[in-house]
Amino acid sequence: MIYQKTLAGVGNKAMNEEMLFRKKDLQKLIVPLLFEQALAITVGMADTMMISSVGEAAVSGVSLVDMFNNLIISVLAALSTGGAVVTSQYIGAKNREAACRSAKQLIYTACIFAVGISMIVILLRRSILSLFFGKIEADVMQNALIYLVISAFSFPFLAVYNASAALFRSMGNSAVTLKVSVLMNIINILGNAVCIYGLKMGVAGVAVPSLVSRAVAGMVLYFLLKNPKNMIYLSRGRFLFEWDVVKKILFIGIPSGIENGIFQLGRVLVVSIIAGFGTVQIAANGVANSLDGMGCIVGQAMNLAMITVIGRCVGAQDEQQVRYYTKKLMGITYLYTAIVNSLILLALPWILSLYGLSEETTQLSYILVMIHNGMAILLWPASFVLPNMLRACNDVKYTMVIAIFSMITFRIGLSYVIGVYMGFMAIGVWIAMVIDWIFRVICFVARYFSGSWRKKCGLAV
Repeated sequence: MIYQKTLAGVGNKAMNEEMLFRKKDLQKLIVPLLFEQALAITVGMADTMMISSVGEAAVSGVSLVDMFNNLIISVLAALSTGGAVVTSQYIGAKNREAACRSAKQLIYTACIFAVGISMIVILLRRSILSLFFGKIEADVMQNALIYLVISAFSFPFLAVYNASAALFRSMGNSAVTLKVSVLMNIINILGNAVCIYGLKMGVAGVAVPSLVSRAVAGMVLYFLLKNPKNMIYLSRGRFLFEWDVVKKILFIGIPSGIENGIFQLGRVLVVSIIAGFGTVQIAANGVANSLDGMGCIVGQAMNLAMITVIGRCVGAQDEQQVRYYTKKLMGITYLYTAIVNSLILLALPWILSLYGLSEETTQLSYILVMIHNGMAILLWPASFVLPNMLRACNDVKYTMVIAIFSMITFRIGLSYVIGVYMGFMAIGVWIAMVIDWIFRVICFVARYFSGSWRKKCGLAV
């Protein structure tokens, strides 16, 4: 129901009774998500540091493929987001049966979709790399091929993991996903150490542990979801597609998948521009990307929290709480994004010294990180976290159109202008990225204040 009185006008006791998420509930949801994101970023940095011992050609090959892998991962994550929105709305409406049905449909749909992607990537691996990155040095291509094929085998497991984790977060139980993430990353980091330093497997020494860790994590979360004591669980019995439920998931998942896919594809195309600048530019871009992720830890966690919190508010048809929690989560995001990025920038010289790269690569990495993390303090939350509020309100087409237009016009178009024609190379590409952020902020903030999203989720009367 929609509460007739505003949240500001009720007493603390009454507010706590009406609020879908108390302070303790938000802490239980957000804190594990923060640790989970921090762990993932830290392990990603460790991967880059470890593979750097094999040589800059290996670093370049891995960084190029990671950009393509992020394209696939983002599409799979968008499908999970669609399921999480639908499930959260059912939970908010107190319809447990429908929530369980949507959970099962999400798991199987995501797995089947990922298997198809894996087969295509393995069969067309060389063509894919040539298409996205053009003509690259032979040793970089060889490393990229090895890493891509092994990564492709992990996509189905990653799909199950992402979908299962999204469902646990919809329940507000992000502690489970954190524990499984810890297990996954322990397997990954120990496997990297053994395979790279012990077995001297080169690039495969990074890819194989990732495959194993994703398989273990996906299966663990899948079986944990079968527990009937969960708020939502996977029922036993024969699986049949329920197209009415799948359509609801795809209504959110497809536009989000297109948006994320185009966004990551744009990043791949931008990296293909950088690939033409030489190994130093590629390596610096790869290192900077791993450090940039640290600055977005809070934002990435709040992205996930926003889906759960706002989705439930929409399911309960409570516009006041939609607005209240949007402002609250955005305020938290801005505060801690500023703190984290400030610390990174202060410690940046020491962090870069750990990579053991050439002086030229290190200097360029420093400039790129300063551009990204410095501007992220002001722009990243409104550019990437606020749109998830709109998605949770079913306003997915608007976010898709804005993201695609901005990517093509600014991030890709200006990358050619500033990076190639004006000769700024990687630095020019990253300046174009900041302009892309500015445009997104203007559009998404305007959309929120316009209130157009209210019609999309049935709140406009």
